[in-house]
Amino acid sequence: MAQEWLDEQQQRTWRAWLTASELVPRVLDAQLQRDAGISHAAYVVLAMLSEAPGRSRRMSDLARRANQSQSRLSHTVARLEERGWVRRERSPEDGRGNVAVLTDVGWDVVRAVAPGHVAAVRAAVFDPLTEEQARALGDALELVLHGLDPDHSLRVEHGADAS
Repeated sequence: MAQEWLDEQQQRTWRAWLTASELVPRVLDAQLQRDAGISHAAYVVLAMLSEAPGRSRRMSDLARRANQSQSRLSHTVARLEERGWVRRERSPEDGRGNVAVLTDVGWDVVRAVAPGHVAAVRAAVFDPLTEEQARALGDALELVLHGLDPDHSLRVEHGADAS
Protein backbone atom coordinates (compact mmCIF):
# COMPACT_ATOMS: atom_id res chain seq x y z
CA MET A 1 0.00 0.00 0.00
CA ALA A 2 1.48 3.32 -1.08
CA GLN A 3 2.05 6.05 1.50
CA GLU A 4 -0.28 8.99 0.90
CA TRP A 5 1.28 12.32 1.76
CA LEU A 6 -0.38 15.68 1.91
CA ASP A 7 -0.30 17.44 -1.42
CA GLU A 8 1.47 20.79 -1.69
CA GLN A 9 -1.66 22.88 -0.95
CA GLN A 10 -2.66 20.66 1.97
CA GLN A 11 0.85 20.84 3.40
CA ARG A 12 0.89 24.63 3.10
CA THR A 13 -2.54 24.90 4.77
CA TRP A 14 -1.63 22.43 7.52
CA ARG A 15 1.60 24.23 8.37
CA ALA A 16 -0.15 27.61 8.36
CA TRP A 17 -2.77 26.19 10.74
CA LEU A 18 -0.08 24.79 13.07
CA THR A 19 1.74 28.11 13.15
CA ALA A 20 -1.41 30.20 13.59
CA SER A 21 -2.71 27.90 16.34
CA GLU A 22 0.55 28.51 18.20
CA LEU A 23 0.94 32.25 17.54
CA VAL A 24 -2.63 33.47 18.09
CA PRO A 25 -2.81 32.21 21.70
CA ARG A 26 0.68 33.62 22.33
CA VAL A 27 -0.40 37.07 21.09
CA LEU A 28 -3.61 36.93 23.15
CA ASP A 29 -1.72 35.77 26.24
CA ALA A 30 0.72 38.67 25.85
CA GLN A 31 -2.13 41.19 25.59
CA LEU A 32 -3.92 39.77 28.62
CA GLN A 33 -0.72 39.56 30.67
CA ARG A 34 0.01 43.18 29.83
CA ASP A 35 -3.52 44.45 30.53
CA ALA A 36 -4.59 42.26 33.46
CA GLY A 37 -1.72 39.99 34.48
CA ILE A 38 -3.66 36.86 33.49
CA SER A 39 -3.44 34.13 30.89
CA HIS A 40 -5.87 33.64 28.04
CA ALA A 41 -7.09 30.46 29.78
CA ALA A 42 -7.96 32.48 32.90
CA TYR A 43 -9.69 35.13 30.81
CA VAL A 44 -11.83 32.50 29.10
CA VAL A 45 -12.95 31.28 32.55
CA LEU A 46 -13.89 34.84 33.51
CA ALA A 47 -15.68 35.38 30.20
CA MET A 48 -17.66 32.13 30.50
CA LEU A 49 -18.74 33.14 34.01
CA SER A 50 -19.64 36.67 32.88
CA GLU A 51 -22.01 35.23 30.25
CA ALA A 52 -23.77 32.85 32.65
CA PRO A 53 -27.05 33.56 34.44
CA GLY A 54 -26.13 34.87 37.88
CA ARG A 55 -22.49 34.95 36.72
CA SER A 56 -22.04 31.37 37.97
CA ARG A 57 -21.56 27.91 36.47
CA ARG A 58 -21.06 24.41 37.78
CA MET A 59 -17.37 23.59 37.72
CA SER A 60 -17.95 20.66 35.33
CA ASP A 61 -19.86 22.88 32.90
CA LEU A 62 -17.25 25.63 33.21
CA ALA A 63 -14.44 23.16 32.44
CA ARG A 64 -16.21 22.08 29.28
CA ARG A 65 -16.99 25.62 28.16
CA ALA A 66 -13.43 26.80 28.85
CA ASN A 67 -11.94 23.71 27.14
CA GLN A 68 -9.99 22.84 30.29
CA SER A 69 -9.63 19.62 32.22
CA GLN A 70 -11.24 19.54 35.68
CA SER A 71 -7.76 19.63 37.24
CA ARG A 72 -6.55 22.57 35.17
CA LEU A 73 -9.79 24.47 35.81
CA SER A 74 -9.43 23.89 39.55
CA HIS A 75 -5.96 25.47 39.47
CA THR A 76 -7.16 28.35 37.29
CA VAL A 77 -10.11 29.06 39.58
CA ALA A 78 -7.83 28.88 42.64
CA ARG A 79 -5.62 31.61 41.15
CA LEU A 80 -8.67 33.72 40.33
CA GLU A 81 -10.00 33.19 43.88
CA GLU A 82 -6.69 34.49 45.29
CA ARG A 83 -7.33 37.73 43.42
CA GLY A 84 -10.91 37.94 44.66
CA TRP A 85 -12.30 37.67 41.13
CA VAL A 86 -14.04 34.30 41.57
CA ARG A 87 -15.40 32.33 44.52
CA ARG A 88 -16.51 28.72 44.82
CA GLU A 89 -19.80 27.73 46.42
CA ARG A 90 -21.85 24.59 46.83
CA SER A 91 -24.44 24.22 44.11
CA PRO A 92 -27.71 25.82 45.18
CA GLU A 93 -29.55 23.30 42.99
CA ASP A 94 -28.49 20.07 44.68
CA GLY A 95 -25.83 20.98 47.25
CA ARG A 96 -23.51 18.30 45.87
CA GLY A 97 -21.51 19.98 43.14
CA ASN A 98 -19.47 23.15 43.24
CA VAL A 99 -20.12 26.29 41.27
CA ALA A 100 -17.72 29.06 40.40
CA VAL A 101 -19.13 32.55 40.81
CA LEU A 102 -17.73 35.70 39.23
CA THR A 103 -17.47 38.34 41.96
CA ASP A 104 -18.28 42.01 41.42
CA VAL A 105 -14.53 42.70 41.36
CA GLY A 106 -14.10 39.96 38.73
CA TRP A 107 -16.94 41.44 36.69
CA ASP A 108 -15.18 44.82 36.78
CA VAL A 109 -12.01 43.12 35.50
CA VAL A 110 -13.88 41.49 32.60
CA ARG A 111 -15.48 44.80 31.64
CA ALA A 112 -12.12 46.59 31.81
CA VAL A 113 -10.13 43.96 29.90
CA ALA A 114 -12.69 42.88 27.26
CA PRO A 115 -12.28 45.85 24.89
CA GLY A 116 -8.51 45.32 24.62
CA HIS A 117 -8.99 41.59 24.21
CA VAL A 118 -11.56 42.05 21.46
CA ALA A 119 -9.17 44.45 19.71
CA ALA A 120 -6.35 41.89 20.00
CA VAL A 121 -8.53 39.11 18.57
CA ARG A 122 -9.66 41.37 15.76
CA ALA A 123 -6.07 42.43 14.95
CA ALA A 124 -4.70 38.88 15.10
CA VAL A 125 -7.44 37.07 13.21
CA PHE A 126 -9.88 39.31 11.38
CA ASP A 127 -8.07 42.47 10.28
CA PRO A 128 -5.83 40.62 7.78
CA LEU A 129 -8.92 39.08 6.12
CA THR A 130 -11.63 40.44 3.90
CA GLU A 131 -15.19 39.94 5.08
CA GLU A 132 -15.56 37.10 2.57
CA GLN A 133 -12.34 35.43 3.76
CA ALA A 134 -13.43 35.71 7.40
CA ARG A 135 -16.76 34.10 6.54
CA ALA A 136 -14.98 31.33 4.58
CA LEU A 137 -12.59 30.74 7.49
CA GLY A 138 -15.52 30.45 9.89
CA ASP A 139 -17.35 28.07 7.57
CA ALA A 140 -14.22 25.93 7.12
CA LEU A 141 -13.56 25.75 10.86
CA GLU A 142 -17.19 24.77 11.51
CA LEU A 143 -16.77 21.88 9.06
CA VAL A 144 -13.55 20.78 10.75
CA LEU A 145 -15.23 20.95 14.16
CA HIS A 146 -18.19 18.95 12.89
CA GLY A 147 -15.83 16.23 11.67
CA LEU A 148 -14.02 16.15 15.01
CA ASP A 149 -17.16 16.35 17.15
CA PRO A 150 -20.24 15.42 15.07
CA ASP A 151 -22.54 14.97 18.07
CA HIS A 152 -21.28 18.12 19.86
CA SER A 153 -20.35 16.09 22.93
CA LEU A 154 -16.84 17.56 23.16
CA ARG A 155 -17.69 21.23 22.78
CA VAL A 156 -20.20 23.84 23.75
CA GLU A 157 -21.66 26.28 21.30
CA HIS A 158 -20.64 29.82 22.24
CA GLY A 159 -22.61 32.98 21.55
CA ALA A 160 -21.63 35.36 18.79
CA ASP A 161 -19.87 37.70 21.25
CA ALA A 162 -17.69 35.11 23.01
CA SER A 163 -13.95 35.29 22.53
